[in-house]
Amino acid sequence: MADTLRRLVNTSSFSVLQQKLESWYKDYHLISCDQNLNRCCELVELTSKIQGQLFTILNLTAREGGHYAGVDTLKSRLLPWLSTCFTMASSSVTTDTSLNLIQESVEKERKIRELSASHESDMQKMEDQLCSTRIELDSVKQELVDAQMELDQTKNKSATTLLATEDEILQLNAELRAARDQVDLYKRKLDVLDDYERQVRRLRDEVTFLTAEKTVLQERLVRSRSPSPLPRRSRPGSPVRSESPTRAQLTNSSRHARLVSRFSDLYATERLEAQSLLRRYIDDMETVQRIIFIATVESFQAAKLAYRQFKIRVRKTLAVTHVGPESLEDAVVDYIVRNLDLYDVQASVNDVINSMNVNPRISFPPEVDFVLISSFIREMCRVAFAMQTLDPPLDLAFSSDGELYSDIKYRRSYDSEFTAPLVVYHVWPALMEGDTVVMKGEAVTRRGALWRSRSRSSSPVRSRSGSPVRTLRSTRSQSPSPGRLSASLL
Repeated sequence: MADTLRRLVNTSSFSVLQQKLESWYKDYHLISCDQNLNRCCELVELTSKIQGQLFTILNLTAREGGHYAGVDTLKSRLLPWLSTCFTMASSSVTTDTSLNLIQESVEKERKIRELSASHESDMQKMEDQLCSTRIELDSVKQELVDAQMELDQTKNKSATTLLATEDEILQLNAELRAARDQVDLYKRKLDVLDDYERQVRRLRDEVTFLTAEKTVLQERLVRSRSPSPLPRRSRPGSPVRSESPTRAQLTNSSRHARLVSRFSDLYATERLEAQSLLRRYIDDMETVQRIIFIATVESFQAAKLAYRQFKIRVRKTLAVTHVGPESLEDAVVDYIVRNLDLYDVQASVNDVINSMNVNPRISFPPEVDFVLISSFIREMCRVAFAMQTLDPPLDLAFSSDGELYSDIKYRRSYDSEFTAPLVVYHVWPALMEGDTVVMKGEAVTRRGALWRSRSRSSSPVRSRSGSPVRTLRSTRSQSPSPGRLSASLL
């Protein structure tokens, strides 16, 4: 129907009819069926030139309205007008069904009116909501304006506060610089104080030694003035002066405490530094801890061997010219205690690194060299060498992977299985004085430790020939040790 109406609009020649057709075309889908029929009847009355097309539109419009829509309009307007003017074909609606059609049309009109009323009420509600929303929007706009004004005021206040804050910051920076200068001054004073404390400790040791010598000399003086013939009878055997203690014997307890404390510091500080250095190149924490433990054990072995060799050389040199109240053995130990700086620690460090290079329990990437922890090995060798001068000497407890865990010698690491009876590997050795544990070590216990230790011991040694540092070190290790003690130094 809409296509027929559009063609009629495009081909019309009367301006009035054209305007009515355009108005009807615009409102066709918005108005009811009866209103469309009324407009159609008006157009039919205005012109007869296009009645054929208008009747076609009329027929289509009636069909679109359904069986019952538009019956009153057709009866009241179209049929009387047709009876006087034209003769057309009979309608498709029979006489028998006209009454039913009229009733249905009335019912539909009632429903349409109800729907229209409900639609109007809904529209009224929406308009009310729109009004309330507009009122809320106006209030929000007013609040926004007030907030903008407050923001402008805050900005102005912040600008003034910022100027004052900058002055405070400058003042605080000046105070901070002054405080840092004071801290640096205090650090320098603290370093000087540490030097003074070391000097005081050294002087105290000297005073203790001199006091002991003074006591011995006073005893000798008393004995020489005494009429007792005991000193003369004891002269053919060992002289009375042989009872005089040496410096090594006098300072044995203080050196013992100092060396144990130094060994504890090595565990707490230098060990962690070496561990952090190795972790840059080795991801496995167990491998790093094994390397440090083996370095500690090998340092003690190298230091004990160096001590024996050093002692033999000193004994050979002093045996020729030794004359004194103390025995030759005491004189040798006393000389070593007084001249610990003659110990060739670099030779021991090279021996330790060479031993670690052939140790089958250590595995690491080929680009890592044990020279990285040479400072840790050097300090450990110094401490181990000095521990051999004690009476009795300090040594490390024997340890092996897969051994039975002992609470007396070790404490478990944080990642251990506390119910496991066997040791997987050792983190730090126990320090022993004879059969007595002076300082506990640290061990890792897990189940299956014996199997793991056997599997590790059967692994082949990795080739390390690609490292230029190792090649140079192995070349140096073949040369004789430069630290041999000569008679001129003694």
